[in-house]
Amino acid sequence: MHIGLIGGIGVAATVVYYQRLTAAAQALGGPLQLTISHGDVQTLIRNNLADNRDAQAKVYAKAIEQLAAAGADYVAITSLGGHFCFEETQAVSALPLISGVAPLDAYFQKRGIGTVGILGTKVVMKTGLYGQLRQTKAVALDDEIEHLAQSYQDLAVAGHCTDEKRALFMDAGARLVSDRGADAVVLAGTDLNLAFDGRATDYTVIDALDVHVDILARLATGHITLEQAMGKPDD
Repeated sequence: MHIGLIGGIGVAATVVYYQRLTAAAQALGGPLQLTISHGDVQTLIRNNLADNRDAQAKVYAKAIEQLAAAGADYVAITSLGGHFCFEETQAVSALPLISGVAPLDAYFQKRGIGTVGILGTKVVMKTGLYGQLRQTKAVALDDEIEHLAQSYQDLAVAGHCTDEKRALFMDAGARLVSDRGADAVVLAGTDLNLAFDGRATDYTVIDALDVHVDILARLATGHITLEQAMGKPDD
């Protein structure tokens, strides 16, 4: 099946999705059909901070129409922060949307992870992944959410990570484990791979992007059905 990605939000995150999807599809025996529609990260940031869900859903809807015209069978948003208007987008989408948030609870439970520390956008940290975790407890560094969120936003816009920001996020992850009791730290901001990728830590790090990519790649190569990818039972 043909994947449509809403990208550009930000660019570095889109590149990682592209790299990991192609690698995952190849490992599964490919082939991979993929089209990317480029979005505007500044528009997303403004709508996210204002909680303007309908406005962002309309932006996504236009991108999805482009992807449908290009032959895509389904769509994914390449930003967990960009999932803040997922339900509103579903309502106006010309194609099925594959969530990057919905599968995480089952993923954590399967691996015996009871408490996860969250790093990502302000909304993601404050809501514990939009309140979608039912079987897993989500914790954050509550007194530092504003600073961490601004640092993450700067990282996403810049598309690269300074040594200072890397140290900030890696230390935050360590304190989520030591101070807040997290069994693992979840990179719930797609661009956080810029800070953590290839770096050794003394704690377990789960990149939510990898969970999303696995589902998309298995769907693209025919290993699961669209219904399974959307968390629905097959008829």
